[in-house]
Amino acid sequence: MQQLRISIDGDGTGDEARSLQDWLLDVPELRGRLTAAQAPPPPGKLGPVLEAVLVALGPGGAAAAAAAAVVAWIRHRSSDVTVRITRADGAEVEVTATRVRKLDQAALRAETDRLAALLGRELPPTPPRP
Repeated sequence: MQQLRISIDGDGTGDEARSLQDWLLDVPELRGRLTAAQAPPPPGKLGPVLEAVLVALGPGGAAAAAAAAVVAWIRHRSSDVTVRITRADGAEVEVTATRVRKLDQAALRAETDRLAALLGRELPPTPPRP
């Protein structure tokens, strides 16, 4: 099963990552597929910091649901955040709030479809070990 790592660049990344995680938890196709990747607290702070949200992809349109949810979440941000999505094979895509906010409905749909196709692409099979 392929896994995506969704992280946030910019100010307040821990709070933004938690907001994104809460948003993703409301997506029925992603329920039970999310894991929090936490970093140790910075010096002088209590509790871990949410570093990224991990999404386990599988059948049932999870890649398309994740893409649509990320685009919808980022459109609702007032800050200029950048969402970085990394696949297990290291392929990475960035989605920026400034770019997404400029898109009309047709371009937004095309961007969501492009992102879903990138995220849902099958990984090449791992060769057997000798």
